[in-house]
Amino acid sequence: MSTKTVLITGASRGIGRAVALAAARRGWSVGVNYVGDAHAGNDVVARINAQGGRAVAIKADVADEGEVIAMFELAERELGPIHAVVVNAGIVAPSAKLVDMSAERIRRVFEVNVLGAFLTAREAAKRLMKSRGGPGGSITLISSAAARLGSPNLYVDYAAAKGAIDTFTRGLSIELGPEGVRVNAVRPGIIETDIHASGGAPDRAQALGSTSPMGRPGLPEEVAEAIGFLMDDDAASYITGAILDVSGGR
Repeated sequence: MSTKTVLITGASRGIGRAVALAAARRGWSVGVNYVGDAHAGNDVVARINAQGGRAVAIKADVADEGEVIAMFELAERELGPIHAVVVNAGIVAPSAKLVDMSAERIRRVFEVNVLGAFLTAREAAKRLMKSRGGPGGSITLISSAAARLGSPNLYVDYAAAKGAIDTFTRGLSIELGPEGVRVNAVRPGIIETDIHASGGAPDRAQALGSTSPMGRPGLPEEVAEAIGFLMDDDAASYITGAILDVSGGR
């Protein structure tokens, strides 16, 4: 069993929550980041602690540099040195064509999904890089099948933001490879989470999931297994710069 620490952004719901619970079952200590729903964040921590694990809930908006730095400092103070970071926090806005999107909406989508990922990965790199005294480890970014499908008429802003994550994964993996830090991405397809409701289409997962080659939407736990594999320095020891689709063939 691992005794390492992982910090997961957006870990109070959906894929992030599934990753947090799965990591704890494997013996990881878990930093559970959330932005607004303290009850949900504390519930994940309570579930982990009830099973004999270690976890702490950390409120932070990943688009705010000061809050990101404070998030890492709190995680280290409560759980010890960080060995892995899962850059999961992300948002969508209600479905719309580009011509109907406000600048405020587009800005917020990019602030959370791109700037937030960059700030989180930057702080992770500072702590993991061997040349800076870190232990090495892994950074796993959460992209989306939207990055290659484009999400026309729905949210091209979100799709473009996730396209940036794909490119970021490749570039950062090359920067950090010599530092003992592996950088990979997981690209989920249609997964049953409440992000669809936040985009104004609570039934979207079932409706579109049935059109995938596997005939169903995916589950957060299925994505979490892929992320857990990439986090594992033994199982995925020679994997970096990879983008793993978990999309049911879509």
